[in-house]
Amino acid sequence: MLYAILGHDTPDSLEKRKQVRPAHLARLESLRDEGRLVLAGPLPAIDSEDPGPAGFSGSLIVAEFDSLDDARAWADADPYVDAGVYAEVMVRPFRKVLP
Repeated sequence: MLYAILGHDTPDSLEKRKQVRPAHLARLESLRDEGRLVLAGPLPAIDSEDPGPAGFSGSLIVAEFDSLDDARAWADADPYVDAGVYAEVMVRPFRKVLP
């Protein structure tokens, strides 16, 4: 089943985000290589493709996991959680309708 993982950044976490981004991306690339990643990306803090020093307000990941517990465990092990980039992570079942 698909799950939406929504991470909400802590204030002023842009530098932490930059530091641990390679490890965060490596985990996403593993999901992609396994054919389980639907989409992933950051949420700019302002209405801009490149928010510059405004940074990001969080991230959205939609991926396939065997269960909600597995999706939560994967999300809880994210480097952004360990580094304090995310203040909160929500994991919800997701049903893709379109496209």
